Amino acid sequence: MTPPHAEKTLLPIVDYLDALLDLRGFEDYPNALNGLQLESPGRVTKIGAAVDSGIRTIDMAVAEQVDLLLVHHGLFWGGLAPICGPAYRKLAKAVEARMAIYSVHLPLDAHPEIGNNVLLAADLGLTSLAPFFPYKGRSIGYSALVDTDYSTLLTKIEKRFGGPVWNCHAGPDRVRNVGIVTGGAGAELGLAKAAGIDTFITGEGPHHTFAIAEELGLNLIYAGHYATETSGVKALASRVASEFDLPWVFLDHPSGL
Repeated sequence: MTPPHAEKTLLPIVDYLDALLDLRGFEDYPNALNGLQLESPGRVTKIGAAVDSGIRTIDMAVAEQVDLLLVHHGLFWGGLAPICGPAYRKLAKAVEARMAIYSVHLPLDAHPEIGNNVLLAADLGLTSLAPFFPYKGRSIGYSALVDTDYSTLLTKIEKRFGGPVWNCHAGPDRVRNVGIVTGGAGAELGLAKAAGIDTFITGEGPHHTFAIAEELGLNLIYAGHYATETSGVKALASRVASEFDLPWVFLDHPSGL
């Protein structure tokens, strides 16, 4: 009998992740590079989950003896660049620790079971969800028809995130249609308004979106880019760990943004 948490091999886990997340079905930002970004010799004994793949997260993963790190924002987000300085040091630490890194961006946001958007909707008690916010032929977020006071919804959101969140109450007091797109979708208020959304929940957006929300008559809530995108990687790591009988750990390194 195989002992609990015996080491597994990397590539079957990668194949499972690729299929679970439907990577081939998603176009993403050019530098997202969804999938296995850094291969390892193939031994997996512990999974780590993190929102970002910065050097501090790599340090935390090494300290936790993680050898498969699942991240939402991958190693190459900034685009083509020499592997020098911080980029070299980060990769060198991961390679030396024999750590594989797997990144998944929009496919994790949009996943109907373990995605950032559907999990946030569930946390807020929103039901009867509909796909919302198209990007290159696929919907990333979810919307929900509701009948609640804006103040009641805002209180739920602040309870979910453990404190005040930035908001612009420029829409109706009585909320009827909520749209959720985690991360940095604040620049797309026109798309939300055109879809009939009266209250848009995302992570962050540019300064000028305050004025745009007022001009559109749209309630706008920024709950934090990092904070709105922790649930997906946790759920993904939990799913994979259960499937392959491996331990996992969440590496929490909030940006505050």
